[in-house]
Amino acid sequence: MNSIFINNELEWLTKILFHRVESYLGSKGMDQDIFELYPPAVPKGDSGAYERFIKEHGMSDEDRLCLILSFAPVLKPQVLDCLCVKNSDTGRPFLEFGCRESRDGRGLLPTIETLLFAVAGTDMEKRLSCAGRILRNEFLAIHCMGTEGSATGELFNSTSLRPSEELIDMLLFDRPFEPGYSSGFPAKKLSTNRSWDDLVLDELTASQVDEIRLWVEFGERVRAEWGLKDKLRPGYRALFYGPPGSGKTFTASLLGKRTGKDVYRIDLSSVVSKYIGETEKNLGKVFSIAEGKEWILFFDEADALFGKRTGIKDSHDRYANQEVSYLLQRIEDYPGLVVLSTNQRLNIDDAFARRFQSAIKFPMPNPEQRKQLWLSAFSDKTSFEDIKALDDISRKYELTGGSIMNVVQFASVMAMSRGETVIRTEDILLGIRRELSKEGKVVQSI
Repeated sequence: MNSIFINNELEWLTKILFHRVESYLGSKGMDQDIFELYPPAVPKGDSGAYERFIKEHGMSDEDRLCLILSFAPVLKPQVLDCLCVKNSDTGRPFLEFGCRESRDGRGLLPTIETLLFAVAGTDMEKRLSCAGRILRNEFLAIHCMGTEGSATGELFNSTSLRPSEELIDMLLFDRPFEPGYSSGFPAKKLSTNRSWDDLVLDELTASQVDEIRLWVEFGERVRAEWGLKDKLRPGYRALFYGPPGSGKTFTASLLGKRTGKDVYRIDLSSVVSKYIGETEKNLGKVFSIAEGKEWILFFDEADALFGKRTGIKDSHDRYANQEVSYLLQRIEDYPGLVVLSTNQRLNIDDAFARRFQSAIKFPMPNPEQRKQLWLSAFSDKTSFEDIKALDDISRKYELTGGSIMNVVQFASVMAMSRGETVIRTEDILLGIRRELSKEGKVVQSI
């Protein structure tokens, strides 16, 4: 059903474009409203993803035309052939038709000008009305307007129309959209097979994390059902701080798993650019794609952008402050959970930290917690050569959960390489020595 309906939409688009071109070139009058060329009826009841999308979003005929026009180069590029007519006076394609070559030169891309031409022809009043609606339609701006032709200095109607990867996945393949890390989406999905019981935190940290979980589950219900939308801002903003490997990223992953939300990690140290405007653009893509999906956004290495500043010395410092203000505004407007993570709380400017509802410290685990981590980390298919040695190891060596997992991996591989299932104490100690050496600590003997 999906392919039949999409093909009918393409046929409808073809009729409209032919009508406009023929009218413009003088073989027909221009007075006919193109929406008298009725669009295909949207089937009732069970239907394909494309039809369901139109019904769920209450799309107007104009919205549908924009949507199928953006898909035309992907599904049926020959639909745009009628717009390739050249102006005999200039020897170039008619600017009025709005199409432009794709960057690879392999086809045509429709633009907003193409849509305006299809909807309104040369009727200025209709063109202005249509342009105003397009500019106000945030959904179309995010999902149907590409980056080609939208550079600084270009007219807005030169912006190309093409479907986002999300729309392609949703409407053509009827599957959830899971973007991969790329320059266009500098974020990576976090997931874990481990459970909440594997999270070892002190009592205060655990209770603060649980408060966040409760907000994710009930925060929006409180605003909606108890009439607090005008008093409580949407979204929740938290700061996680503590040494590397103390469980900040793991906690964010578990919050997503426990609440059924996808978690995306953005490494700010890799996103922040020395080029003016690039950081803002990179982060803007993340928020635009995340809009409406209830994702948990986890910003790692937060001090790369929110670190303390000594003052404004040049234009780059001023622009960096603008980028921070931009990100803060996007964070405060985001209706879901945003977590910023840093190794050192003192690295974050107090003025920024005050904008968050909670600041949670992830301290180095104490000896009792370290023993719990050691016991739970190894496979239940192995056994310890001397389990009592873990008491001394837990008390003597201050390691984070992340470092302990590295030692577990080393000792487990060593055991398997010998064809054993017994974890030797000497392997654990050698692994600890390796970890401490990585931290720059001189270890004479263990």
